[in-house]
Amino acid sequence: MASPATCAAAFLAHPPALLDYAAIHSCLLRGDARLSLPLLSLLLLLHFRLLAASASAHFTPAVSRLAARLRLSPSMAAATLLALGNGAPDAFASAAALSGPAGMPRAGLAAILSAGAFVSAFAVGAVALIAAPFAVPPAPFARDVFFYLVAASALFYVYLSAEIFLWQALGLVLFYAFFVGLVFYMDLGGDEAKAASTAAAELQMANGIGRVAMDLPVTVEDRKQQDPALCTVLRKVTEVWEQPIAFVLKLTIPSTLPSEWNKFYICANICLCPLLLLYSFGSFIPLDTRIVFLLPQIRFPIWAVVLFASLCLALSHFLLEKEAPETENTASTLVSFIMSVFWISTMAGELLNCLAAIGVIMDFPPAILGMTVLAWGNSVGDLVADVALARAGQPRIAIASCFAGPMFNMLVGLGTALVVQTARVYPKAYVLEFHVGIVVAFVFLLLSLMGTLLVVTWARFRVPRFWGYCLMGIYILFTIVSIAIASSSR
Repeated sequence: MASPATCAAAFLAHPPALLDYAAIHSCLLRGDARLSLPLLSLLLLLHFRLLAASASAHFTPAVSRLAARLRLSPSMAAATLLALGNGAPDAFASAAALSGPAGMPRAGLAAILSAGAFVSAFAVGAVALIAAPFAVPPAPFARDVFFYLVAASALFYVYLSAEIFLWQALGLVLFYAFFVGLVFYMDLGGDEAKAASTAAAELQMANGIGRVAMDLPVTVEDRKQQDPALCTVLRKVTEVWEQPIAFVLKLTIPSTLPSEWNKFYICANICLCPLLLLYSFGSFIPLDTRIVFLLPQIRFPIWAVVLFASLCLALSHFLLEKEAPETENTASTLVSFIMSVFWISTMAGELLNCLAAIGVIMDFPPAILGMTVLAWGNSVGDLVADVALARAGQPRIAIASCFAGPMFNMLVGLGTALVVQTARVYPKAYVLEFHVGIVVAFVFLLLSLMGTLLVVTWARFRVPRFWGYCLMGIYILFTIVSIAIASSSR
């Protein structure tokens, strides 16, 4: 049994999270792997289901409605809404890694590149297998892949030089700004934005928009004709998971359709959403930060002030609002988008921590954990969101997001962190740590991008299904090579 000091160290040794899985194993379950592994595996399934439900039932409809409202083309929606939603957490993680102790900057760069290789190969392959064959607009597709290819090549050149200056770091951020401006310019007066708005409107009118099945490889509907008894069992198991998950998400993610208006859930949204957003910024604004509120001589914790204000607003809404709004509210759609991003980011982090704890319990080498579990955990939110979009009939937005999202992480997330670090040592250069594993990640990332550009162009700008298998094979090969390098360098 773990001592109290060991338990305290387990709680303090890990970054803040909803659950401390190391402490659950070492303290609550007394270090017994026979109990810890089944429990953590069950929690792993729960986290993934919450992640999938957030993406399919809330994130996808919010993106579609915002794209329709703002008349965004698939490329513009991917370069702005999806890139910001999927990339903001990675941007903060990159900043934290580069400002961390020795070894952390290399880990931060490796995480960005591994995530980029995962999304550009495995996620693109998954979208291709789900929705292929489907056509992509030639000019936007070539532009997105080419810009990502140029950005990765430029960063590779900078990395091989082993140093980066302030002007180069600023160039990374400005390059993405130029990319967004070019997307906007190409969409002006074009047919892509109109087609996107029409497709999104049709998708919204469909019954159960975005509520795709993400639970099991074989859904209940697929099994009805094959085995009625198994169908009943699967339905019961699904209901056990679905009801509490749907309830929690409805409490914290507002519904934007007037037909789904519910006074209780709206009041709960008003009360809980500000608290959750405050929690998400806990690394910048601690929850126990004390501020002056109402009484000049007394300082209250900021969470108590936010809770009091939210309760007052929720009570006012409950007393004053009598009927559902006649039309959809853009503000509530934006809040729904933000809160679904919160849940995707939070559950991806919990999934990552839970996977890492399982790997430690099973005594996997740290190097292998870093190249597999951590890389997958950092990108699972992008994968689930893109797959949900593809299944909801939006493969063009999904495929565009597979390039715009990682490019945002590389140029804006990593680029902003590099701007901060190079500004601190200006006019000198910021030294980059060399590692052969990062070079391998660059090579495989460039290989997947060039291959996708050539194959899709050769197929007359249609994504073929066979290329999905090829991309997944490329990523599996990358993983094997990276594990071999990480194991040999321990």
